This record gives sequence, structure tokens and C-alpha cells, in this order.
Amino acid sequence: MRLKDKVAVVTGAASGFGAGTAELFAAQGAGVVVADISDKAGEAVVESINTSGGRAVYVHADVTSRGDAKRMIQSAKDLGGGLDILVNNAGYSHRNKQFSDVTDEEFDKVYDVNVKAVFIAIQEALPVLRERGGGCIINTSSTAALRPRPGLAVYCSSKGAVSNLTKALAVELAPDKVRVNAICPVIGETGMLETFMGVPDTPENRKKFEATIPLGRFSTPNDIAQTMLFLASDDAAFLTGVALEVDGGRCV
Repeated sequence: MRLKDKVAVVTGAASGFGAGTAELFAAQGAGVVVADISDKAGEAVVESINTSGGRAVYVHADVTSRGDAKRMIQSAKDLGGGLDILVNNAGYSHRNKQFSDVTDEEFDKVYDVNVKAVFIAIQEALPVLRERGGGCIINTSSTAALRPRPGLAVYCSSKGAVSNLTKALAVELAPDKVRVNAICPVIGETGMLETFMGVPDTPENRKKFEATIPLGRFSTPNDIAQTMLFLASDDAAFLTGVALEVDGGRCV
């Protein structure tokens, strides 16, 4: 098992990329804190993990709330005595639309969920990671940070901030033996698919977006989870400051 005796927190873990990552981490021996605001779905992920012989707990966590972030990290300490892996996966976007139509409220929510929440979670996790003698932080950025799409300018810029923050912290936290990496998924089979496309999720509309990906398909939760597992494992012990494209060639 590649994560035996590790403890991980995964935000946005009630569905999509986060759920896939939580389930794979648990299957690889980690105790997992499933953090989300969708209680029913998050509890179902935990039940599935525990029924399969893994170890997981659910915590209701609005990632923009420092109080919830504190409880999230405390849940990791309660589960396994500390924290080894923090996955900042929760994300948000307004529906694909012209930049001039984006409201102040939409802008603020995108930056609060995608950027400020990463800032809060890392600040709350750092003392526990340092107590552990090091650890791993993985942030979910996006191909949107590298190949911005029209209609998602605010989202694209927020993910650019995530990628840059990742690289800056990789250098700053290296003396603490805390590795900081990011992944940049291409558009994927998640609940946000239609939001990104800005059109109904139909086979015809999917084909238009799939045509922009050289390998000819969207990303899946398993694609992302396997990449997260690699970055969290000792196999990636010398990787920090990486923003890894998981995109089927989209950014080439």
C-alpha cells in the first residue's frame, strides 16, 4: 500500500475528482477526512470507504470558513494523530459567460473558494504538518490556468493564482520538508461539466469539447485520483513546485 499509515484531508470529496481521490487514498492505506458541504453525498463516500475496509470520517466543511478548516484539520488529528497529506480540491465557477456579465458576487465566490480557501487550509495545516516532520500538499489547479477559455476569465485567473501560489510555497516550505504540488486537469466528467461548457450536456456538445483534447476524451475521477496518489506517495519524494497537466494533451 503506497499510503500506509498516512492521514489525508481531501476537500470537495463528496463527488467527482475529490471522491475518486478519497476512495483511492483509502484503498492505498490512508486514513481519509472527507470534507465537503454536501453532507449526504460526503457521508455516502465515507460509508463506501469504511464498508470496503478503509478508514474515513466525514466533516462538514465550508472551505471559505477558517473555523471549518480548523475542524477539518482537527478531524485528521483525531483520526490518525496528525496530518500527512492535504488535498485542496474544492472548486467553484460561475457558468460560462461573457466577462462583462460576471457579477461582483460571482467574482468573490470564485476567488473565495478557489484561492482564499487554499490559503486558509494551508495555514491551518502547516503546524500539524511541521509536527509530523513534513508532508505533502496538492492543490487542484486547471488547464484553464495554462490555456484559458473564453467565458471563464475569472475562473481561469483564479486557477493561475493557485498554480503560482503552489510554486511560491514549494520553495518557502521546502526547509520544513513539506512538498507542494498542483495538478491541472482538463475538463472532466464531474458535476461542473455543464457549467464549464456553458451549453447543455449533450453528446453533440461533448464532441465539440472532446475534439480539443488530443487523446479524445474528458478526464475522469480515476485519472485525477491516480495522479494525486503518485504526488502524495514516496514515488514523488523529489517533486515539489510542479503543476502537472492531466489533460490528454490539451496544453501541448
